[in-house]
Amino acid sequence: VHPDDGKALSCEKPIRIAPLLGKYIVPIPQNIGKPPKVIVNKGDLVKKGQLIAEADGFVSVPLHAPTSGTVGETVLIPGAVGTMIPAVEIISDGQDEWGSALEPIPDWKNTDREILKKRIFDAGIIGMGGAAFPSHVKLSPPPEKVIDTLILNGAECEPYLTADHRLMLEHPNDVLEGAAIAAKILKVNRVFVGIEENKQNAIDAMKEIAGKYGIKIVPLRVRYPQGAEKQLIMAITGRHVVAGGLPMDVGCVVQNVGTCAAIRAAVVEGHPLIERMTTITGSPVKDPCTWQLRIGTPVAEALKMAGGVIAPAAKLILGGPMMGFAQATLDGSVAKNSSGILLLQAEETGQYTSNPCIRCGRCVDACPMRLLPGPISVLVESEKYDQAEQAFVMDCVECGACSYVCPANRPLIQHFRRAKAEINALRRAGKK
Repeated sequence: VHPDDGKALSCEKPIRIAPLLGKYIVPIPQNIGKPPKVIVNKGDLVKKGQLIAEADGFVSVPLHAPTSGTVGETVLIPGAVGTMIPAVEIISDGQDEWGSALEPIPDWKNTDREILKKRIFDAGIIGMGGAAFPSHVKLSPPPEKVIDTLILNGAECEPYLTADHRLMLEHPNDVLEGAAIAAKILKVNRVFVGIEENKQNAIDAMKEIAGKYGIKIVPLRVRYPQGAEKQLIMAITGRHVVAGGLPMDVGCVVQNVGTCAAIRAAVVEGHPLIERMTTITGSPVKDPCTWQLRIGTPVAEALKMAGGVIAPAAKLILGGPMMGFAQATLDGSVAKNSSGILLLQAEETGQYTSNPCIRCGRCVDACPMRLLPGPISVLVESEKYDQAEQAFVMDCVECGACSYVCPANRPLIQHFRRAKAEINALRRAGKK
């Protein structure tokens, strides 16, 4: 599909560095898997980059203080999906002083792969394109899986978001050196970066440096959801990931460009993941732009940085309009996978009444995973989760293309998220 992209609001503006705030509210659960365990108490003094929560198992990552100061309260804030989650307050002392968290590894080319992988774990790096999957896990495929290709996702097909675009344009070496480090860990020589053709200046900037690392830049057609993992693999390698399969089944690992930049910062500079590029945008925002924000930046403060709100906003979304999550309040905070903060006016939001499925088949045509969204949604409405699972609802990538084209205005993506949550809950309870 080809939704209006809204990228012109921010794509030509350079990245801005956020000022130091008086207080950060760091969400505790930020990654897929087990949340980390908080190891600090109210009143503790911390330095910038100091560990404040340690990983709880293999599929978990630590959290670090975004600045120096004092640990405040542990509070509840709205998470991206609407549930209330715990978060730790860090009250800034105004010094922004680094602690001795991680030792830089400038000579990474001659460093053992396991040491590099542990550094990525220690730095708390997760997939920053939205999936929030721990990066050290993705870089640790099972021995029986032969990986020969690393693909960097620079498509950024989500409307309104320009964080990856500006990162590739302004800091191409950070992305490409991080990719080279990931390639060393995986022991692969084939590395590609997929970038949609509407980012020609980013393509040019990346091509200037890519040869230094033996990396190939691949321009991609502009269409949504070009950046979905399995679609990206097909577009670049021609390999098809079957239903229920993973990229590693066809010899591929996919990493977001922002994730690779974070890998470089962790290895070369010794910096844990405490900041990220986030696009603050939308027609109600006075000065839409991509900002380099600390993890834990309150959403309300981020909007103030962008000049505030100059028109009535009907909806706040963390992420983009297709795959993001609507928020009921401004009380949330920026997390490691917060690619965007988007405000929309009422006429831009498509607030419709849902109607019964008319069996038109448009959702089937739009689905990049070749699922049957309409029939699956009917199963979910009837709470027939077993049948929905048999219809491969777990393969849904939640791109929202089906909802976008549905003439009956059915909340298809919400149905699928609900089904996946129910199925996962049953699996955790040992009932499946």
